[in-house]
This record gives sequence, structure tokens and C-alpha cells, in this order.
Amino acid sequence: MVVSMRAAGLAHNSIATYVRVINTFLHWCHREGLSDLTAPNIREKETVKETYTDAELMILLKKPDRKCDFCEYRNWVIVNFLMNSGCRAATVRNIQNRDVDLDNRQVIYRHSKNGKVQVSPLCTQMVSILRDYMKIRQGKPEDYLFCNQYGDMLTENALRLAIVHYNKSRGVQKTSLHLFRHTFARKYLIDCGGNAFSLQRLLGHSTLAMSKHYCNIYDADIAKDYDAFSPLAQMNQPKDRIRK
Repeated sequence: MVVSMRAAGLAHNSIATYVRVINTFLHWCHREGLSDLTAPNIREKETVKETYTDAELMILLKKPDRKCDFCEYRNWVIVNFLMNSGCRAATVRNIQNRDVDLDNRQVIYRHSKNGKVQVSPLCTQMVSILRDYMKIRQGKPEDYLFCNQYGDMLTENALRLAIVHYNKSRGVQKTSLHLFRHTFARKYLIDCGGNAFSLQRLLGHSTLAMSKHYCNIYDADIAKDYDAFSPLAQMNQPKDRIRK
């Protein structure tokens, strides 16, 4: 099975995930007395997560023309929301109008990967964007915030295709929704001076493991103010001449 997956071109970490799932089934078989078969786990490789560049983000975050249709406007709001919160696509799809509290500048996630209700903050700019968007979206409190043009919940595929179309229409070839999550993590740690503990809460991780993973791959602490510590930068600093 592993050989066939490698031949099919699956990524190393994808194969490791499949083997781990199969091992869970094999352990159950062992407990039930059905089989003693086991498979060695494949250790995942550390990878650097691809992110959107600042230039690409500037293009995607630019407000569309007033003549745009509802779907394009909604997609723009979604992209802004992803860069405000770094949440998962499934969370975006399940947010309801009642979950948004503009007065207290926060949004409630009733649907999350770990099954826990989470409260996420909204920056001033996001509050303003959502206030304008909700005047157009309207609907009942239990209606989904980011809906299709008929007011219904976006399907997983519909949301994916909406972002693909939105990004490509603006000349950005990267189209992954999950890249916004990685981008949020990188910018929060490096550009905004955030730490692993607060990132864990914002991204809704059950443990610090994934947040530490982001810290490791982006070397957040090392990257800050590196001009003050880089030997190359130090060697190229102008030196004062001795004057009479």
C-alpha cells in the first residue's frame, strides 16, 4: 500500500497520515483478537508552510468596485476575515449572524475542529467591514453569515471554488483557503510580535504542539530585529573616523 501511494506521487506526510489511521484500525483488530498485524509508523517530515506574500495580500485585500456583485463582495469580506482570525474554512461556513458581536468586537465559533465553542476578537477594521457587509447581507439571526446569493449556507466546494475564482480574477495564482491560516500564523508571529500561547488560542489548537511548530518553521524570535545581531550587517555598518 505504501509503495503504491509513493508510486502515485502522494506527499510523504500524506502517506504518514494514512498509515497512522490504518494503524488505529489494526490496534482495534488486535484488541478484538482478530489480528496481530501491525504496520510501522512513518515519521512525518518538518515542512515549511507556503504562505501568501505581502504583495499578493495587498491585491486580495483591496476593496472591490461598488458595481461588483454580492458574491465578489462577500469573497472580499471572507478574505479579510481570514486574515483577521486565521480560522478554518469549516468555521467560516458555519458562522451565523447571531455569532457576530460588533459592540464587543468579537465573533463566536460554535463549530470548531475540537468541538469547543471559541470566542475570537475582531480588529477595528474588521468590525467596520462586517458592519457594512451585514447591512447588505441582512437575514435572520440564525442565518449563515457568509451565504450564497440565495441566502443559503455555502457548501465546502462552493467556498473553495469561490476563493479560487476570486484570487485568479485578481491575478493571484495561489488559491488555497488554508494558506490564509498559515499566512495569518506567520504574520502574527513575525510581523506582529505575537507568541505561541496567544496563537494557540486564536487558531483554536487543543495543545501548543502546532503553535510551536509554526514558531519553529518561521523562527519568529530569531527573525525579529536581526539587523542588530547579524554578523554580516555588523560588518557593513559605517565606522566613525577619528577626527582632530
